[in-house]
This record gives sequence, C-alpha cells and structure tokens, in this order.
Amino acid sequence: MGYFSVKKKRNFKDKLGMLLFLILIVCVIYVIVRIIVSPSESESSKEYVKVRSDYVLMLLQCILGLIVMFIPSVIERKKSIDIPDSMEILYFIFLFLAIVLGEVRDFYYIIPYWDIILHAFSAGMLASLGFVLIGIIKKTGHLKYYLSPFYIALFSFCFALTMGVIWEIYEYSADGLLSLNMQKYALADGTRLVGRKALSDTMEDLIVDALSALVITILGYYQLKKEENMD
Repeated sequence: MGYFSVKKKRNFKDKLGMLLFLILIVCVIYVIVRIIVSPSESESSKEYVKVRSDYVLMLLQCILGLIVMFIPSVIERKKSIDIPDSMEILYFIFLFLAIVLGEVRDFYYIIPYWDIILHAFSAGMLASLGFVLIGIIKKTGHLKYYLSPFYIALFSFCFALTMGVIWEIYEYSADGLLSLNMQKYALADGTRLVGRKALSDTMEDLIVDALSALVITILGYYQLKKEENMD
C-alpha cells in the first residue's frame, strides 16, 4: 500500500512539473511577442501601459524559472539524493505563484501583499528544506558529529535567511544591469519612489523572510526535541 502511495505522489509531482514547464514555455512565447510590439517608453499623455523593459523582466523571470525548476532533479541525479516529493511539489507551486501569477499576470500589483505572501511561503519552505538537508546528510553517514535540535534549527533558520538575502542581491543586480523593477522601487505607473519608501520593499521582504523562517524553525525544533525524548 505504501509503495503505491509513493508512486502516486511521484506521478503527481512529475505531471505537475511537466505542466509548469509547458506553462512557462507559453509565457516565454507570449512575453517575446509583447517585447516586439510594445513601446520602449511610456507616453505621458496616455494611460499607463507596459513598456518593453517590463516585458524584459517577465522574460528574465520565465527563463530563470525554466532553469531553476530542474535544480531538484539534477541534484537527485548527480548526488544520488532523494529530495522528498512534497518539497518538490511545494517548489513547483511557488514558481507558478511567483512567476506566472506574480510577474506575467501582474498579481504583484493586483493582489495586495502578494509579494509578502510569497516571501513568507518561500522562507518557510527553505527553512523546512534546511531540516530535510540535515536529515539527508545523516542518512548518508557523512555527518560524524551529534547535532542538537537547537543547532539543526539554527542552521535551517540561517539557510532560509541566507537564500532570502541572495535573492535580494539578485534583484538589486538585475535592476541595475537591465533597468528593471524587481525591487519595486517604482510604482506600476512608473513613478519612482525615493528615500525610505524606495527601500521598504527590500526590507519588508527580509523581515518577512526572517519571521516566517523563525516560525518554521521553532516548530521544527520542538518536533526534533519530541523525537529525541522518545528515543
């Protein structure tokens, strides 16, 4: 019974991954067409419309999504590591929410706090992955020293927060090199924010990353303590 349950979950994961891949391909084609037909600059006399740089950002995100969605399978194949299917399913869902809905469908501007929701989701997912990674290392026998639940939780928290910082560095670099608006320093109509408001998106993202990761690591810590006391 357990074998068929695992196989069913794996089939669902594979189908979900293929569906995400096809959706991203369609998005890439759509965005390329929009880049060709869109104006390079908005006309102030008319209602705001997306310009070429907006679609360049979408294209960058879609291509990045197509690349990073294969990272789990590459790690499993190259390192002979079995990443839980549930983690990969959550990963695919996050990419769909962030890229397809967030960037292509404008949910970042349409849905209030969409960016905050996704950062909370991703930080919690990464913190959970930190626990999973320690578990995988333990199973391989490469971990020679005892790690207390506190240190495992601390690693998971730092891992999630570090990934969040790396993402903000990527957004800042992409904005500077390609004149994009990943850090949302400008409003949907192109109005540029200044001072503290221009920094608020980045700082709010990092604060939400920290809080979400903290919640998951606290829960993980008590779960590990419970399992340790039962042994």
